[in-house]
Amino acid sequence: MNRPRGAKDAQLRIPPSEPEIGTLFTGWGGELATCRNFAPTARNYTAAKLMSQVGLRVSEACGLDLGDIKWDLGRFGKLHVRHGKGARGSGPRERMVPLINGADRTLRWFIEDVWGQFDDDHTRPGAPLFPSERKNIDGSARRVGDDALRNGLDNAVEAHLPGWMSHGSRDFSSARFISVKISVHSLSVIVVRRA
Repeated sequence: MNRPRGAKDAQLRIPPSEPEIGTLFTGWGGELATCRNFAPTARNYTAAKLMSQVGLRVSEACGLDLGDIKWDLGRFGKLHVRHGKGARGSGPRERMVPLINGADRTLRWFIEDVWGQFDDDHTRPGAPLFPSERKNIDGSARRVGDDALRNGLDNAVEAHLPGWMSHGSRDFSSARFISVKISVHSLSVIVVRRA
């Protein structure tokens, strides 16, 4: 049922603890003030932090547009993930992801203070949320590639959490959301039974 694909010698991945993730983002955030290329470093930091806060995959973060942020939905706003992971070859699945755990503040900071350093036309349809330093033929910013975000996360993990693999941020996020979903489900069962 839930067995890993590929080799039978799959390694157990234990996600970093919440304090370790805090150490990673505190160190990485402090690096923003002195880094050589602020905009790409801030983009990689924001994408990784967003992935840890709301449980996005790297490929999902790369596919987001500015128009996918729905500030008016829900208490904190939501992200419209149009290119989500499908199950067993079923194709991409769309979903709405709430901007919880401070993700709304992270995105507001990035859009207001950093995004304009990549592109100056935020009204352009299809403008990427996480742009690349490279430009399209028309001069607008291209969409960042997943390799740039993964390399940025790898470098930050190596600098601030030696000994951890970069996939740990995603594992941390998944483990935290599983426990939250169980708690919310348990609470909903109690509320429904009392009603």
